[in-house]
Amino acid sequence: MSLIKKKIHPNGPEMSHLIAGMMRLNDWNLTITQRIDFIEKCIDLGITTFDHADIYGAYTNEKLFGEALKERPDLRDQIEMISKCGICLTTENRAAHKIKHYDTTPDHINSSVEKSLQNLQTDYLDLLLIHRPDPLMDAAELADCLMNLISDGKILHIGVSNFTTAQYELLQSKLDVPLVTNQIEFSLLHLNPIYDGTFDQAQKLNFSPMIWSPFAGGRIFHEESGVAGRVRHHLEEMHQKYQADIDQIALAWLMTHPSNPLPVLGTGNVDRLKSAVSATEINLDRQDWFKLLKASRGHDVA
Repeated sequence: MSLIKKKIHPNGPEMSHLIAGMMRLNDWNLTITQRIDFIEKCIDLGITTFDHADIYGAYTNEKLFGEALKERPDLRDQIEMISKCGICLTTENRAAHKIKHYDTTPDHINSSVEKSLQNLQTDYLDLLLIHRPDPLMDAAELADCLMNLISDGKILHIGVSNFTTAQYELLQSKLDVPLVTNQIEFSLLHLNPIYDGTFDQAQKLNFSPMIWSPFAGGRIFHEESGVAGRVRHHLEEMHQKYQADIDQIALAWLMTHPSNPLPVLGTGNVDRLKSAVSATEINLDRQDWFKLLKASRGHDVA
């Protein structure tokens, strides 16, 4: 099967229902030919959206991906590229950074976007996300910068990552175009978006949130804790009922939420991506959904 693209906001881009996360691209040790093959196999599965950030791989991963596109420029029109900026890491690749910090000034955002475009071998980003809320963010100044990037055709859409609802509303109030998503952490071991208003805001504003760490960094499968053990036990109990592996059920649980989340999958294993695509076909029973919620929280709903 192959995924069908969906609009993540009424005025936003079409993205694939599952997103290929490129955070660990440098760890996969792929040749350029293997990187091209990976991109092609993702496209064949309907996973056409690729999630980057300038900092991934200590500022090297975007270039690795771009090397593949330089060899196969025809692939660019078949995919959507997301990148993020605003975090400044301390690394030998950025000697000027003496401490990890955030920077949402126009100089930094413009410079980051230019580097991402150059490294990714593209003229535009389908979506730019501000990676983390910056306590020194001047919302009006940042909004002007982002609108100029749109006017220049360097980015097509704007979103945020890890923003609270108040931070989202602040930046939105200064923009002439809608923010189209908030990329946030959500999993059976991290339920905050259900209760802190993030998913409520997504439904109110009609955007699909993007989900990073949908398997809690693998802790669902390996962590020896009470909560992980309970969740794993109930996922294994549902294996026969749904004829699905526990990772597929855990993914289906996330995607059942009516805000229509888009999970970001950080794997270079194509078989795992195929498994995730199959998970989009699972219709999780409402009571099973609440059974897993109870397993995570350790108690019934009120």
